[in-house]
This record gives sequence, structure tokens and C-alpha cells, in this order.
Amino acid sequence: MALAPAPAAAQKRPPKDLPAASWILVDGREGDVLAKGNPRRAAPMASTTKMMTAYLAAKELRPNQVVTAPRYRANPVESVLGLRPGERIKVRDLLYGLMLASGNDAAVALARAVAGSDAAFVRRMNTTAAALGLTDTHYEDPIGIGEGNVSSPRDLVRLAAELRKVPLLREIVDTPEITLRSGAVPRTVTNRNTLVRTVPWVDGVKTGYTAAAGNVLVASGERLGMPVFSAVMGAPSEAARDAASLELLRYGVSLYRRQAPVRQGERFAAVPLRFRDQKLPLVAARDLRLVVRRDQEVETRVRAPEEVDGPVEKGEMLGRVTVLVDGERVASAGLVAARSVEAATLVDRIDAALPGGRIVVWAGLVVAAGLILIALLRAARRRTG
Repeated sequence: MALAPAPAAAQKRPPKDLPAASWILVDGREGDVLAKGNPRRAAPMASTTKMMTAYLAAKELRPNQVVTAPRYRANPVESVLGLRPGERIKVRDLLYGLMLASGNDAAVALARAVAGSDAAFVRRMNTTAAALGLTDTHYEDPIGIGEGNVSSPRDLVRLAAELRKVPLLREIVDTPEITLRSGAVPRTVTNRNTLVRTVPWVDGVKTGYTAAAGNVLVASGERLGMPVFSAVMGAPSEAARDAASLELLRYGVSLYRRQAPVRQGERFAAVPLRFRDQKLPLVAARDLRLVVRRDQEVETRVRAPEEVDGPVEKGEMLGRVTVLVDGERVASAGLVAARSVEAATLVDRIDAALPGGRIVVWAGLVVAAGLILIALLRAARRRTG
């Protein structure tokens, strides 16, 4: 086995002193915490509550299922989709209205379609939170208007990661604007997450605000195929909320780099040839490219035979090179013969079998031939004498 660690790169410092009460940044692939400030502080989460409402509705209801909107009496300051009592609208459109416009009436319609009542739905919310390990989280309504809806930055990014595993929800939270047509009237809704509308690589997830919670944003972004999640709670304004989230996300995506630890044709081993004092180079059959964080260790391990007997064709697979990131296997490629090798000849085999090698054999033959010649000459002299 051969180890070849990659050189370490300089690590940037994570953001600190952000304008928020608590925050977190998480590697979306590994789940590693990349930056944090009071990440386990449980506090009112406002409309980020609707992430759980959307998650359960997407799991329990069909996208094209038609729901009848119940009567919902909203306060003047509440966010609503504008549903009319008895209006029939598809689940898909309710989910867009829930996650983009943060419609409280859409949340109640979905909750009652899933569980029959708000109370039954809230029980499901808390049961699901426990099953997902969201130990800092508690729900008292499907909307987020009550101060009893509490969570922490750590729990919010965990839920966001689960939510984005659902293809429909992943599409919804990455939508800047859409016109919904299945209800009584067409409705154009704009995503309240301004980062989705203004930063191309930001792709979610949910905003929230109440006087008790302050400004909250659970955000996600992706570059080089690597996702990162952030949660900012208790920011004093939308501008501060967005600035803090973008600083976290930018730091997160800056940590990743492309690397090619294995390149096609690169030599990784030289295997002795049986019966010959030669070695056969083994080279990689293909490139192995990956994206890793700058603080992760990349290694290659080689598996090859101790020796090879001919014949061997050029390109014949004889070994394997494996790439590990922080000790975990992530990719591998075959090692192939760099050239063809003929089968060993009889002379090669005799040469390998005799002590001392070919030089000693030929020296011995020369000495033997010389002794025989001397003996013949002496015998000839005796006959002529």
C-alpha cells in the first residue's frame, strides 16, 4: 500500500461577530459545522416553521391533489396567499404560496388536508422533529406566528437539508417568482428570500419574521457541486439578515477546490517481471477528479501484484489506485500495463534459476570452454610428441 497525502492549503478564518443573535454554517455533504455562533440557542423561529409544514405536506399529499381552502381569519399584518373559503387549489400551488409568499392561509389549508385539524398536524410536526433529531425544536402551530414555535440554527439547517431531499420542495425554494393558476384566480407570488432572486448560486430556503423572533433566514447555496446551508436567527433587519447569510454562504463555498489526485497515464507502480531483472510500469487507466474542502486530506492508495509473469498486453489491468478523503474511500481507477511484455524465454527462466545470474553463467561457460580447450591442446601435444 502506498500513501500520498496532498499538500495542505491555507485556511481562511470563518465569519464572526455577525449582526444576529445566533447562526450556523454547515457543509451540506458531510454535515460538518464550518462556522457558528450560539448554534444551539433555541428561540422563536417565525415562518421558518413552515419548512416543517411543507415537509409533511409534500410527504403526505400528492402535488396535483386538490384541496378545499378552509376559512382563515388573518390579522392585517399577516402574510397570506389570499385564499377564499371553499376555493379549490392544488397542493403544488399551496406549497409555492407557503414557501415563497409565506402564506399563513396556505399553511392552514395544507395542515388540515394532512391531519384534519391544526392540533393533529402540530402533533405530527413535533413527532417528526423528534424523529429527525431536532432536539432544540418545538411547534405549537403550522404557521410560526406563536412564540412557542422555537428552534435553533443547528436544527433549522438539519431540517432544511431534509426538505431539499424532496425534489418538488427543492424546486420550489429555488424559484424567484411564479404564477399559480389552479385556484379561483391566477396569483403571481415572489420569493421573499431576496438572495434567491439576486445571487445565482443561492437556491433556498425560507425567511421568517416576528417581533419576538426578529429576522430569520435559512439559506442554501451550491458551487462546484458542493452544497452549504446557513441559518441566521435574531437579525435586526432584513438587510442585516441577508448580509450575514451571504457572508456565511460565501465563506462556505470558498472552502472548496477542484483536485485531480489521479490523472490518466500517471505512473503509480512498477512491478517486477518474473524471471527477468526488469520492472513493468503501471499507469492509471483514467482521470479521477473531485471537489474537496481545503482542510480535508486527500490520499491515494495503490494495490498491485508483487510480480508479474508474461505475456502481458499493453493496457491490461493489473492493479488499482483508490482515492480517500479524510480516510474515506471516494473513488478508484484501474492500473494498467504501460507496455506489452512477452513471455519469459527458456534462457530467462534458466538465468533466474541459477545462482548469480546470467553473467555468472556465461563466465562459467567461458571458463569451462577454456579448460576443455586446454585439455584438448595437451592431448594433441602428447600424441604428436
